[in-house]
Amino acid sequence: MSDVTQILSQIESGDPSAADQLLPLVYDELRRLAAAKLANEKSGQTLDATALVHEAYVRLVDVEKAQRWDSRGHFFAAAAEAMRRILVENARRKKRKKRGGQHKRHDLREGDLATEAPSDDLLALDEALNQLAEEAPERAELVKLRYFAGLTSEQAADALGISRATAVRHWTYARAWLFERIQGRAR
Repeated sequence: MSDVTQILSQIESGDPSAADQLLPLVYDELRRLAAAKLANEKSGQTLDATALVHEAYVRLVDVEKAQRWDSRGHFFAAAAEAMRRILVENARRKKRKKRGGQHKRHDLREGDLATEAPSDDLLALDEALNQLAEEAPERAELVKLRYFAGLTSEQAADALGISRATAVRHWTYARAWLFERIQGRAR
């Protein structure tokens, strides 16, 4: 059993010191995943990769709410889901009228003209992903692992316990399905 899996078992049994041991082992990988996800976000993001990792980590290893981790892959799948939820919550918070959500942000550099801000791609993706989860939960989980955790097809297949060929088929289907839903919403 790997160090990460052993520590996850200790966290599950309620050992408060185990969470402190886990962070150094997974931090670099979680930070790399968070940085990749934030690179796809529009400019002006108030979250940085470090803040995203820390927020996700706190949600994952809250000792008062013991969680069951079957494996290292299960932990990283949960981390991807936590990061997705944090990014969606952040996007929703920014859209609220109270936070100036009715205004469009225009980043200006010297000599540039203001251009229209990108659409709310993340919220559209979240809505479509929730619909996909109702219809095809395994395909939705694959999208979360590939898109939000940055896993390769092979890594996602291992985490889900499916073959690489099945993962590729599910990924192709899910991308087309999500594209159709998001484009339909935009029309």
